[in-house]
Formats: sequence, structure tokens, C-alpha cells
Amino acid sequence: MIIDTHTHLYAEEFNADRKALIQKAISNGVQKFYLPNIDSTSIDVMHQMEVDFPDNCFAMMGLHPCSVNATVEAELAIVKNWLEKRKYKAVGEIGIDLYWDKTFLKEQQHAFKLQLQWALDYNYPVSIHCRNAFDEIFEILISFNKLPKAIFHCFSGSAEQAQKILELGNFKLGIGGVLTFKNSGLDKAIEHVDLEHLVLETDAPYLAPVPFRGKRNEPSYLLEVAKKLAQLKNVSMSEVESITTKNAQFIFGD
Repeated sequence: MIIDTHTHLYAEEFNADRKALIQKAISNGVQKFYLPNIDSTSIDVMHQMEVDFPDNCFAMMGLHPCSVNATVEAELAIVKNWLEKRKYKAVGEIGIDLYWDKTFLKEQQHAFKLQLQWALDYNYPVSIHCRNAFDEIFEILISFNKLPKAIFHCFSGSAEQAQKILELGNFKLGIGGVLTFKNSGLDKAIEHVDLEHLVLETDAPYLAPVPFRGKRNEPSYLLEVAKKLAQLKNVSMSEVESITTKNAQFIFGD
């Protein structure tokens, strides 16, 4: 079994063929899909995925940094309300993104800190989004006396950054399609990182791996990432599948 630790299967890009894609992935061994929330607009469709695929789809609850703006407090109140109302697999996806816009950096920092604390309060792991914001995120992480289990989603940093993350404790690096990109440098960054620190993810519909780069990503393409990781680590596909699945189960408690 392969676990996709981060996929937006509820996105409208999948409206036409969602069920077929999920069945295709399951038949190819990708059998569990963890769904990070974006904001208040994605909650209902994400919850419906759990209803439609109760053995395969599992929701997180959080506010994505790219959805942090002047309405942040209202959005955070909705997240908190849902965390009080029902069980989730994680708080996510949360973090800081300074790639597109730095206008709401203070609000992003506030939302990240608060949601980290909620994860501790409810005993949930977190899925962390980091884009052009490693220093800002790391500064917040080390300000906590205790941290939840975490996946550093879509890791694309340096070998030094990978080491700093792993030294925090129960953190795993989320590895997806970027690993297959020719000049991404991710292969070098994780060259000396043991498989026990890695989990697989698609971030579908984004970041499709080679040979599907530029197309809509889907869970079955996770096999290409696993294949590339097996080559990089000089191990079998089955070993990659077994270890990364065990790592995902450690994070999500399954």
C-alpha cells in the first residue's frame, strides 16, 4: 500500500472524473488519501469526500496561508469551530507563503502560531506549507517548547534545511513530483536523508511528476515519485512503499 499524505482531491479539477481516478489509484496500490483543507470554501466538498470514500479519504482542518487576508480572524474561528465539532486526522494545511504576496505576513505568522497551538491542544499532527518562508517558519517552530508531529509538505529546500527540520523531532519531509524535475535539486537535498524521514505526496492537482509534468496531477502518479525515490536510494520499490507507508502511519496514527 502507498499513502498519498497530501492531495486536494476535492478540487474542481477533479469534478468530471473523481471516482474513476480514485479507483484507478486504488487499483495501482495508492489506497489512502489525506486531504488538507484550504479555507471555508473547501470544507463542505472535502467532507463529502469522506462520505463518498470512507475507507480511503481522510480530512484535515486548517487555514492555508494563501487564504490568509483581512478576514483571517473569521476564517480561523470557522477552523476552531470545526475542530471542536468533530475528529480530524491533522491540522492542515498551515504555514507561511511569501511567494505571491507579503502583504499579510503578520497575519500568516499569527494564523500559523495559533493553529500549531490548536494541534497541540487537540493532539493532532500538522501539515506545514512553506514557500519562500523557511526562516520565518523555523523561527516560529523553535519558539515552541513542544511541537506536534508534522509533515513538512512539498519539501523543496536545501540539505541544510532538511537537517534543521529533522532535528526538531517527529517531523517527516513530504516528497512529491518535484523530486522528478530535472533541475529541482531536491535529489541532492535528500541524498543523505534516510527513508525513515520521508513520506510520499502528490499535492494533486498540482506538481505532476515527470513524465506528466505540466498536466493535472493525480494520485496514481505517485508511483513515479516512488520509482524515482527507489532509484535515488538504491532500494526496491517495495521498500520505498513499505517504509514511507509506515512513516505516514506514524504521523497520522493509523
